[in-house]
Amino acid sequence: MIGGKYRSRLIRVPARPGLRPTPDRVRETLFNWLGQDLDGLACLDLYAGSGALGFEAASRGAARVVLVEKDRAALAGLERSRAALGAGEVEIVGADAMAYLARPGDRFDVVFLDPPFRQNALPALLELVHSRLNVHARVYVESELPLPVVLPWIELKRSKAGQVSYQLLRWVGHDQGGISGDV
Repeated sequence: MIGGKYRSRLIRVPARPGLRPTPDRVRETLFNWLGQDLDGLACLDLYAGSGALGFEAASRGAARVVLVEKDRAALAGLERSRAALGAGEVEIVGADAMAYLARPGDRFDVVFLDPPFRQNALPALLELVHSRLNVHARVYVESELPLPVVLPWIELKRSKAGQVSYQLLRWVGHDQGGISGDV
């Protein structure tokens, strides 16, 4: 962890094909964008993998963090990391990310979308995720190439590190409490 109450703590990363934890440098930039203090926010980490993004959010004060992962070995790693950190605010859900989004449920203030690059899942995820967002929520996406952003999504920030492109987005559609285009 690079900041917050779990700063300097390490989490183990299971050796799984396609699992690539978000590098420290990228996480540092992301949390500078989000603000160092996430007190009281609800965060969703889809395709959690190592859980680096979700645990970092918990470390910085998020009230609730939901980690969604379907790989059994990765789930076991998430459970071990949660126990080692004593991260009671972290909930681990063994499920497919698309199925999780498709069912009705809680809304979130920050969502991390970092699916395996080869799946090309981001367009479909963005079609589903907006129904689970609180007003003014932000969505982090990580991919090989920058994602083309079209209304009702707006891009707040964008950067690249090595082979990773990452962006911070906001939904400004009509279902956000009557807010249209308000940034």
